[in-house]
Amino acid sequence: MDILLLVKAAIMGIVEGLTEFLPISSTGHLILTASLLNFTGEMVKVFDIAIQTGAMFAVIWEYRVRLGATVAGITHQAVAQRFVRNLLIAFVPAVVFGLALGGLIKEHLFHPVPVATAFVVGGLIILWVERRHRALFGGRDLEGGRVARVETIDDMSALDALKVGLVQCAALIPGTSRSGATIIGAMLFGFSRKAATEFSFFLGIPTLMGAGAYSLIKQRDLLSWGDLPVFAVGVVFAFLSALVCIRWLIRYVSTHDFTVFAWYRIAFGGLVLLSAWGGWVDWKD
Repeated sequence: MDILLLVKAAIMGIVEGLTEFLPISSTGHLILTASLLNFTGEMVKVFDIAIQTGAMFAVIWEYRVRLGATVAGITHQAVAQRFVRNLLIAFVPAVVFGLALGGLIKEHLFHPVPVATAFVVGGLIILWVERRHRALFGGRDLEGGRVARVETIDDMSALDALKVGLVQCAALIPGTSRSGATIIGAMLFGFSRKAATEFSFFLGIPTLMGAGAYSLIKQRDLLSWGDLPVFAVGVVFAFLSALVCIRWLIRYVSTHDFTVFAWYRIAFGGLVLLSAWGGWVDWKD
């Protein structure tokens, strides 16, 4: 086995885990990192989706008590039934739009320059949402004094779930950020920061694990048993880095907003665009 290839897989796994749950686009970072590492090809597109499973295992592990209680109470507890119902409702739009538009999007938008453009646009949207949020609530949200319409995920209605599911579809555009779309969208709909962040975590389980399984089945002809070590390394490193990120982010959102991520997106995306237009970096497709 090529050691350099395993190192590249580990780097990709770390990038996936650290960016999956932040509003900065894991897919965008993976595309740009793969370009810099010359880690490209059809197999890599399957790899990028597959290692998201590692990040989702981190969510399952971190929230194993909540998820276990939901499974145990699904037949008789209203809270568990409502939680599962809301996840399914929010999950469906991504399936519909993903199947309808996924191929077209991969063909035209899975390239560094469109990704960098989405980085900048997404950053501007986050700045607008944060400015609106401060105008409505001031510092009360970060001080714990705000009483949101949806303070916890148990307060969600079916309509709330559908709205979040629809905004998640924006993340089909690489560079947009699934976490960013769901968290920022949920905040617009009246969610507290913590509720928006946690529901984004949970919604990623069926969305990304389903996408990973679908991609592996559909494109299995591109893979061989020799690819297994590469995929295993990527999944393990994605799990470990995602676990660190999840625990940090829950603490972070209790006292901070997302403005820093907006400026990061704008600066990073702008740098990629300048380097591409100026010919400083040969960004490979």
